Order: sequence, then structure tokens, then C-alpha cells
Amino acid sequence: MAHDIDEIDPLTIAETWLDEGRKVAVATVVETWGSAPRPVGSHLVIDGEGNFHGSVSGGCVEGAVITEALDVLEKEEPRMLEFGVADETAWRIGLSCGGRIRVYVERLG
Repeated sequence: MAHDIDEIDPLTIAETWLDEGRKVAVATVVETWGSAPRPVGSHLVIDGEGNFHGSVSGGCVEGAVITEALDVLEKEEPRMLEFGVADETAWRIGLSCGGRIRVYVERLG
């Protein structure tokens, strides 16, 4: 039975990418406040070419998280990101849902 790739868990995709020899980072929602688009534990996986799967924000801040993840892969240093409506940059990158999220980004493997 074929599966739609959107139904596959992002961590399963990450494992496949690692097995293929790709550099892989995972972004995980670790904390939310107010109206957050995705629950704690949501994942977005990113490879060194900028391919990604999953979601940490329902699309609102994925671009910024992917950019940060590519930097994490290059520097091999994890980082904590925070996005919220109170932060002026959040409006620029699209987190206008009224909540805040913290996302931890780390390299796998």
C-alpha cells in the first residue's frame, strides 16, 4: 500500500535521509504560549540541501527555521529559536496567530 509522503512521520524521513548519507537537522517545538499553530513535540526535518518535511508552525515561520537549521548543520551548534506576536520580526515572517513558540534546532547523526 502506497503512502502519501505527508502522512510519514518527519523522524522517519530524517532516518531515511541519514541512511542516504545526508546531513540532517531536526527542529522541535519545545514550548508554546497562547494560540500556537502546532503542539509541543511537532517536528520539521531539514537536510543540507534545504529539503524539508514536517511542520513546526503550520507554515508561518518554516522559512526562518529552515534558514537557521542550515546554519546549525554548517556550524554543528544547536540553537533555541523563539517566535511570537510580541516580537516585531514575528510579523515579518508571518507568526501572526497571537501565540509564541520556542523551537529547538539540532543536527542529527
